[in-house]
Amino acid sequence: MTSEPQVVPLPRMASRRILRWPRALRERTTLVLGGSLIMLLGSGMVSVANFGYNVSMARLLGPAEFGHVTAVATLLLLASAVTLSFQLVCAKFTARNSSSAGRAFIHDGLMRRAWIIGAAVGVGVIIASPIIAGLLRLPSPWLVVLLGIGLMFYPALGVKRGVLQGMCSFRQLSGNFVLEALVKLVSAVFLVLVGFGTFGAVGGIAASLLAAFAVVRLQFSREASDQPVVPASFREAMQVIVFFVGQVVLSNIDILLVKHFFAPTEAGLYAAVALVGRLLYFAAWSIVSAMFPVSAGAEPETKDNQVLLTPLMLVFGISVIYTAIMALFPRTIVGLLFGHGFLEAERLLSLYAMATGFYALSVVLMTYEMSRKIVNTGWLQLAFSGLMVVAISVFHESLRQVVQVQLVVMASLLVAVSLPFLRQLTARRPASSLKEAA
Repeated sequence: MTSEPQVVPLPRMASRRILRWPRALRERTTLVLGGSLIMLLGSGMVSVANFGYNVSMARLLGPAEFGHVTAVATLLLLASAVTLSFQLVCAKFTARNSSSAGRAFIHDGLMRRAWIIGAAVGVGVIIASPIIAGLLRLPSPWLVVLLGIGLMFYPALGVKRGVLQGMCSFRQLSGNFVLEALVKLVSAVFLVLVGFGTFGAVGGIAASLLAAFAVVRLQFSREASDQPVVPASFREAMQVIVFFVGQVVLSNIDILLVKHFFAPTEAGLYAAVALVGRLLYFAAWSIVSAMFPVSAGAEPETKDNQVLLTPLMLVFGISVIYTAIMALFPRTIVGLLFGHGFLEAERLLSLYAMATGFYALSVVLMTYEMSRKIVNTGWLQLAFSGLMVVAISVFHESLRQVVQVQLVVMASLLVAVSLPFLRQLTARRPASSLKEAA
């Protein structure tokens, strides 16, 4: 594996425009665009495989059992707060260390912590499996036990992916996500067809985590280097954890609350809506993943608005197009993907997509801020995640009301995280006007 950033050639018109910018800005912007393209292509393949998994499970198991599988998968997404924290911290400080010895130092330190945390999380989930199964109305606690086994490897997988991301090895990183999705699809379909039902669907999830971890091979030169090692900051690591706890709760807690408050069939319908809507979020996160190491690797005093503007415009454009498609063809989409048993979910698609679009734009802004300094908006997001839990707990007369609550909360979060950037823009305008007058 090489440590050289992998840059995708850009279209000719884009290349001509970028050539007019300063060299350092050109390189960073090209890397963001090229990395975004790779991650988007990989995200498309992952989305197809994940869709294949979810559609297969929905058709083979029906709405009620599909709701059980989705609830367990959502528990995995909640646990991803820990994994993504390790990944982003590792990516940030891998990008800041240009020497192989420095990167090995970051990898080794975080990997030791990842194994400890992974064992604690996995064992804790297994011990608490009867309680979790009861709260989520699952047919058996063994579904949670299967997930707990996979969770033991999950934080360590985040460290490996963080090294790839920090070195801008977007092809390898994207390929690892694709492998995980394919293993989950193939193994789950096989296990369900041979008669394991929901246990087979959850077993496919656990198998995919093990396969994704096993396939990544990292090699470092551990010879001493003249370049100083930039160690991972405990304070920044804690802030990243706060950010991802808020993120996973805000973007996933609705499924668990619906599973708790509604009947299994309605929970299955809502899970289908969430599945379609969250494709948009995964596409946005792929773009953010390409932006983060480029921004984090820049000098602290450097301010490249283009590094933020490029992913922001990409996410905005994707959000508008995606929401329009959900509004124009909801019945066709639901019917083709899930069958006639899920057609009641069609009226919620466009609203859910709109709420997801608001949140995707918020994530671009928050992640950019986190790459440049210790993030402050993570605490704000955590507060909004708590607000989401309270709001849905109070307002859940119907599935539509649950989605409306999300729309209001996500729009409010976007306004809140946009205010610091708007203040910076308004503060710079008078200064630029004075320079022009002089």
